[in-house]
Amino acid sequence: MHIIESNSLKDLCAHFVGNKLKENGIELTDKLVDITNIENYNLINEYLLGGFKNNYIYYNFHNVTELKLNDIYTIVSNIFESPKLLLKHSKSIAKFLYENSTHPQIKDGELYVAYITGCLLNDEIVDAVGIFKSETKSPFLKIVKSNQSIEIKHDEGIDIKKLDKGCLIFNTDIEKGYKVCLIDNSNKYSEAQYWKDNFLNLKPCADSYHQTKDYLTLTKDFVLHGMNEDFEISKADQANFLNLSIDYFKKHEVFNEKEFSRDVFSDTNVIKSFKNYKDEFQVENEIEIVNDFHISPQALKKQSRVFKSVLKLDKNFHIYIHGNRELIEQGTEKDGRKFYKIYFEKES
Repeated sequence: MHIIESNSLKDLCAHFVGNKLKENGIELTDKLVDITNIENYNLINEYLLGGFKNNYIYYNFHNVTELKLNDIYTIVSNIFESPKLLLKHSKSIAKFLYENSTHPQIKDGELYVAYITGCLLNDEIVDAVGIFKSETKSPFLKIVKSNQSIEIKHDEGIDIKKLDKGCLIFNTDIEKGYKVCLIDNSNKYSEAQYWKDNFLNLKPCADSYHQTKDYLTLTKDFVLHGMNEDFEISKADQANFLNLSIDYFKKHEVFNEKEFSRDVFSDTNVIKSFKNYKDEFQVENEIEIVNDFHISPQALKKQSRVFKSVLKLDKNFHIYIHGNRELIEQGTEKDGRKFYKIYFEKES
């Protein structure tokens, strides 16, 4: 988790970056943005940094050959070495972004590069470099008072409550590719997701958040899809396995795969099938899923929302199952109609 003080923004550059495919061009400025006005400073600070307050998902810069071949990683390293050269290096960032703005969905916009000091990251005080892009303009009304009359005019500007794209690069874990937070609020189409993949080239950190998230995703995928390949399993049984999986994560601080497999799946054949499915899942998704890790409460809370165990019966009934598989019986009437029998003690 990180904390950014309200007075951490020290220097700021701004450039215009268009869509290269549409030949919209690029405009580079030669001066830092004046942020000495306190009111402007507070608004700029809220716009650029406000969205990162509760962002606890981290990434690393990446390159399949060598980390130094990641252009943004190298440029940011130069900024950390010489913060006074922020303006010069920000122009290199703008040029690189322009070279990667070749998809027709990519919008023109202002690029901001900032130097930020005194960030608290896991009990460590570090500086950070921020890279932000503003793509969306919102209409607003402006009230003008003069000679006992009021005029209403309209204009377009930036909504400070919603940053389109941004990243914070913290000056730590340099050998791993720094620790990076990411925001991308304007990409609805996967083919236009150039910010994370083409421009920054990021991969998830191997931290507890991603380890928890990946293992829960694997488990859900196996229960809902993989088990059907080797076993006959009812929807009620699937719901039971999902409940057991989430219960394990909720009751433990540290994950252990052997213990998890025994508590959730119990049957040796199912455990073997799960291990095989895990191997295939890692290859297909190009990720490494470790066997032991500290469970992230934030990732668990987020993933629990999609682990809802629901039996959908035609269009008539939805049955939410929260535990104890033995209280549900499934059967078929003589006339072929299927049924579930549910036992309970109290009705509310």
